[in-house]
Parts: sequence; C-alpha cells; structure tokens
Amino acid sequence: MTHDEPRIPPRRLQQIVERLVAAGALLVCSPLLLAAAICTIVESGWPVLFRQTRVGCNLKPFTLYKLRSMYAGSKGAGITARGDPRVTRVGAFLRKYKLDELPQLWNVVAGHMRLIGPRPELPSYVNPHDRLWRVVLSESPGLTDLSSLVYRNEEELLAQSGDPDRTYREEILPRKLVLSAHYLETRDFLSDCKLLLLTARYSFRPVGFDSNRILAAFNGDRL
Repeated sequence: MTHDEPRIPPRRLQQIVERLVAAGALLVCSPLLLAAAICTIVESGWPVLFRQTRVGCNLKPFTLYKLRSMYAGSKGAGITARGDPRVTRVGAFLRKYKLDELPQLWNVVAGHMRLIGPRPELPSYVNPHDRLWRVVLSESPGLTDLSSLVYRNEEELLAQSGDPDRTYREEILPRKLVLSAHYLETRDFLSDCKLLLLTARYSFRPVGFDSNRILAAFNGDRL
C-alpha cells in the first residue's frame, strides 16, 4: 500500500513564497530604510515608524507600519491631501515615491498582509454592512492592488477638494472598492505580475503616470 505524501495547499504555498519574497525585499531595501530613518530623525526626531490600526481580512484589526512622514503627535483627518502642513519635508519625499510604505513588507512577513490585495482602511472608513466591503474584506489586504495603483495620485486629487475627507468617503473610496472587487474577481498570475511591475515602476519613477492607461490595461475602464 502506498501513501500519498502530504502536500502543501497551493494558497498556503503562495503565502510562504510571498513571505520569503517580502523578507528578501526588506533585506535589499535595508540601506534605503536606514537612510530614510536617519533623515527623519535629523529633521523631526523620533519615532521613525508610524503605527496605525487597520482593518484586515474578515474585519480582523492589525497594526500597519509606515515610515513616519508627519510631525510626531500630529492629529487630524485620517486621509492626507497634497500640501498638508502635517507632512515633513522628508515625509513629502517619502510619500512621493511611496517609500513610506516599505515597512509594510514586515506586515507581509508577519502574515498580516499579502503582496497583492485590497489596501487596508482605517476602521472609521469601513462599512461591514455594505456588499462591496464584504467582498473586499473576504481577502487579505495587500501592499498594492488595482485601486491603489489607479489612485496613486490620490493626494493631488484631494488637494483640489474643499472637504478632502468628504471627497474621499463619497467619491474616491466607493470607486476604489469597485476596482478592488473587480480585480479580485478577474486576477490571475499574469495580471498579478503586471500589477507588481507597474506598482514598482510608478513608485520609483512616477513621471508619465496615467490612471486611464492603467485602467485600460486591466479592463477597469469598462466598470
């Protein structure tokens, strides 16, 4: 009698691979993280990291990590528009190139997030009774997804509003939920690879970014 060797479920194997990739990326980015930390300390002191509670899969809260981009102790809205006086000069540079998001690689290593998945929101923005929210929260949050790529210039859009928080809640967030749900339903290995490459490309070289081209590339312009 032969016995089949136990196999790792494909989803579990993918999670293991993503954690290893995130750990490797953290190692590669460590000089950049160190330089950003030193610049942050020189300009505005400690702490270097910013911690914030976000909503993860199935409404499970977790602590998300970022490089601090605002003055320590800053209060105010949960969203940030371009030109926000709370943002430091170093922080503005980090946010422009999405470098403040690098510590979230640790969230991937720790299993709180995946490389690709809906971006986790603050509890105050989440409506668990909404159908789209239930779809989005059925998956683990990620470093990037279609909505975060399309709205990588979100701060510029909010800067044009007289009420950024309202604009985010009533206009931008609903659209992001639609895009996230659309991507979850249509994603495959090739689209994931394309999404990661485009995220890296426009993070480190945002010149030429066009949200309409991104939408067309993933058929999101049909929504």
